[in-house]
Amino acid sequence: MQSESREPILKTNLKIMLVLIISIVIISMLLFKNLFFKSTYLLKSFGELSVDPEVAFTNNKPTFLEFYAEWCEVCKEMAPQVSAFKDEYEKDINFVFLNVDNQKWANYIQKFAVNGIPQVNLFDKKGNLISTFIGKQDEMKIRKSINNLEKEEKPYEEIINAEFSTIQENKNNEINPRSHG
Repeated sequence: MQSESREPILKTNLKIMLVLIISIVIISMLLFKNLFFKSTYLLKSFGELSVDPEVAFTNNKPTFLEFYAEWCEVCKEMAPQVSAFKDEYEKDINFVFLNVDNQKWANYIQKFAVNGIPQVNLFDKKGNLISTFIGKQDEMKIRKSINNLEKEEKPYEEIINAEFSTIQENKNNEINPRSHG
């Protein structure tokens, strides 16, 4: 008789524990959502915060041009660092972010031979390409190049890291000699 009365109590306690654990997990996720999803949020916001490339190349300010994609893990990893650069330098430098998945930017992707992302191109105020960074980069290397944008003599440098994402070709718009007839 005693064991029959214990079963409902155990079931009730188990339900209470389960509800408590689920509640704690949900509350933790809500409290720490910025920590878990910050990089993805930053990448999504880059396009919205971007200076239009046509404006950037004609307003006599140096330009930080980044090619990225929201699915790119290296882009996500570098997003907080890039966001910090933007916060620090945006008064003096144009920040342009072009999502490689947007066909609107295809001419820029082709013009700057983007085949790995993230790709950061730095231009002086006259629109001359000064540095190209492909893949995951050390913060100090990029900072040094940004700080050199104001110097008169700037040799071009290309810095490629093996950690980058290859751009996935869009097969839907593929043009070949037989596609016109």
